Amino acid sequence: NMAKTKQFTISIENRPGTVAEIARTLGSAKVNILALLGTAQGTTGTVELVVEDARRAKKALDEAGLTYKETTAVEYELPNKPGALAECLDKLAAKGVNLNSICATVSKGGRKAVVVYTVAVEEKSAAA
Repeated sequence: NMAKTKQFTISIENRPGTVAEIARTLGSAKVNILALLGTAQGTTGTVELVVEDARRAKKALDEAGLTYKETTAVEYELPNKPGALAECLDKLAAKGVNLNSICATVSKGGRKAVVVYTVAVEEKSAAA
């Protein structure tokens, strides 16, 4: 089960409460966050997220004055069992897909896991 989605990459200051502000901004706009990954690089950081309603998220982020980049991502559902991720990634590698970012999540005891990944822009146009 595969679907195209949008991933937002937001550049942030690395300080307490920054991710909470983004979550509050989106929550107040009734935007549901499906996946989130935050990383720090010294005094700055990056938050990558996938939401249910990309249009509503863009509006909320714009109104909050947050700087972000929008990327096409692929959301892939797979069985929640050992080896399923490796099998999925082996297929992508065999097709020559080079991942730019990836995150995976599953709820404890859930039957399905969800993987979200992006690829480099040049590769997407080369594959098209």
